[in-house]
Amino acid sequence: MTTDTRTSRAVAEQFVERLGKQDQDGIQELFAAQIDWYVPGNDELPWTGRRTHREDVAPYFTTMWPHFVPGKSKVVLERIIVDGADVILLGVFTHTVAATGKEFTTPSAMHLAVEDGEIVRMHLYEDTLSVDRAFSSE
Repeated sequence: MTTDTRTSRAVAEQFVERLGKQDQDGIQELFAAQIDWYVPGNDELPWTGRRTHREDVAPYFTTMWPHFVPGKSKVVLERIIVDGADVILLGVFTHTVAATGKEFTTPSAMHLAVEDGEIVRMHLYEDTLSVDRAFSSE
C-alpha cells in the first residue's frame, strides 16, 4: 500500500494539531487498527514501550500527561519532513515533572508512517537519559 506525500503531510498536521490540544481521542482516531508504536525509556515509566492497537493510543497520553505540571510544558515543532508514507517530525520538548519539580528539555524526532490515510507507525526518539534523570528523586 502506498500513500502520497500530500496525504501523509495532512495526517501528520492533524496529529500535531490534536497533540497541541491534548485531544487524546482525536489523536487515537488517526491511527490504524494495528500499529507499530514505540517510545523508548525507563520501564518504570508506564507510558514507555511498545503498543500495537489503536485503542492503546489514548491511554498513552492519559497515562503520561498527569506526570507533568500543567502549563509548564512546551513543544516546539521545528520541521516536518515528508517522503511518501514517511513523516519525520523534528522538535524540542520541555516538561516539568510533577513528582520531582525537575524540568527537562530534549530534542525529539518522531517517525510516523501513513498508509491509506491512517498512521500505522509512530516511533519516538528523544534523550531518554534526561527524561529518566528528571523523574529520579536523587
